Amino acid sequence: MDFALTEEQQMIVDTARRLGEDYGLEYWAAQDSAKTFPQDCWSAICETGLANVLLPEKYGGAGLGMLEMALVVEALAEGGAGSTLGQLFMINPIFGGVSVAQFGTEEMKAKLMPKLAAGELNFCMALTEPDAGSNTLDMDTFAAADGEGWRLRGQKIWITGVSTAGKMLVVARTRKADEVEKPTQGISMFLVDTDREGLSHTPIEKLGTHTLSASSVFFDDVRIEPHELVGTLHGGWRELLQVLNTERIVTTASLIGAGKLATRLAVDYGNERKVFRNRPVTSYQGVQFPLAESHAELECARMMNLRAAVQCDLGQPYGSEANMAKLVAARAAMHAIERSMQTMGGMGYAREYHVERLWRDARLFKFAPVSEEMILNFIATHDLGMPKSY
Repeated sequence: MDFALTEEQQMIVDTARRLGEDYGLEYWAAQDSAKTFPQDCWSAICETGLANVLLPEKYGGAGLGMLEMALVVEALAEGGAGSTLGQLFMINPIFGGVSVAQFGTEEMKAKLMPKLAAGELNFCMALTEPDAGSNTLDMDTFAAADGEGWRLRGQKIWITGVSTAGKMLVVARTRKADEVEKPTQGISMFLVDTDREGLSHTPIEKLGTHTLSASSVFFDDVRIEPHELVGTLHGGWRELLQVLNTERIVTTASLIGAGKLATRLAVDYGNERKVFRNRPVTSYQGVQFPLAESHAELECARMMNLRAAVQCDLGQPYGSEANMAKLVAARAAMHAIERSMQTMGGMGYAREYHVERLWRDARLFKFAPVSEEMILNFIATHDLGMPKSY
């Protein structure tokens, strides 16, 4: 498979790299400390068209593919943001863009896509539940038919970006699990206003990724109108998987960027830091080998992620590739960041050297948006033909 970039793709990467460096380490450290949404950076990303590479040209996008999206996210993350940069793309071009562009009505596309492209409207997705966790099919949130629309009741947890979103993609049951032949049946997606009567949310205090809030969300008899259905009524499971698999690619790209950023910080520090016989720290193999190993791991994860992106763009199955890339990238990024911290010694623990933020943010993605264990379950059953274990 040829991963040589076209001239257009290289221009996109160069633009993303420059913008990522413009909003570099100090910017993200300040946003992290203040726990504020990086609006200036996101507006710049939208203004340059980087957020819109995947959106249809008809609605203000570039009409390109997941490959370009992965390249953009990786370059931006490597510029200074780290892995949390990927969350900006998850909530908007993926949760909002992919769901609406692929499964929304023409009216929905015409109304929402230009606002997404311009950075005027943020999205979020309400999927995970307190009692279901990774077992999405065990969700209790239910949208009961009410005239031509529905009434939504239930609770979600660990929902990213609710406080800055105008629209929420809600995944709910529209048929009870005991009323369908398969648990994948009776699931639907809706796109509702976050300020809708009956919808409330409370913040969750967390270790990292401070630039985007995480919240518990409560639905108390929330009215859903007929035009807010996204995709197929009762048949939204497979459509949801398309959204989630593209989310994997974006997550992986940001992890690779974070790992590369941490490695660069360690090498720059180690090349300048002199020890013992006035030799750079990085002249010792005990320091070189871990960083070199992390670099190799990151490159392998990157190749698998680009393969997943290409297969997605070609309309070929890519779920296994996307999941494997995410598994390897989450581990590789943590290896790279921890080894970079170790290279810096005590200074790696100091906020002013930035690696501690990269560690706090990247740690989330060992179990989110899908855990290592669930990925291994998927590989065991779908790729190796083993019996389902859960």
